[in-house]
Amino acid sequence: MEARRGIGLLVAILSLGLTAFAPQSVSDYRLASADKVRIDVFGEAALGGEFVIDANGRIALPLIGEVQAAGLTGAQLQDAVAHALSQGYLNQPRVTAQVLTYRPIYILGEVNRPGEYPYLPDLTVLNAVATAQGFTYRANTRRVFVRRAGSPVEEAQPLTADARVSPGDTLRIGERYF
Repeated sequence: MEARRGIGLLVAILSLGLTAFAPQSVSDYRLASADKVRIDVFGEAALGGEFVIDANGRIALPLIGEVQAAGLTGAQLQDAVAHALSQGYLNQPRVTAQVLTYRPIYILGEVNRPGEYPYLPDLTVLNAVATAQGFTYRANTRRVFVRRAGSPVEEAQPLTADARVSPGDTLRIGERYF
């Protein structure tokens, strides 16, 4: 009985520790500036296309003009575009919205090629470091500093094999001291 409680407590602690790296699912991903989306309007090819969300969080669509996209999920963007098109332009428009490219991630510190890199779904910190051509010989390979998109705070996290990266994250690999 005590062993099961101890294991349950350990599982709870580990799951709390990993929530900082819990990836967003595709359905609850919130769009932001620099994301590229594809909008398709069934039967109206000229009204769709590929659009990059601007610094104000908007996309400019033919016929209806600017639509607020930042902060919305893909499904909410579909609804917003369909609603705008139904306001005197189309009867019952069928719209799809798909994220083509996510905002980039940034890798700093003790990696061989720090810089900006494209985000890919299911990206881990170790994959991101590999993209930056690996750790330098001075790198602290036990922890990573993560600043989530939109957050002013950088948090130290253990660098594990399943540590996930989200779009817009800034990763900093620190220096080891011995």
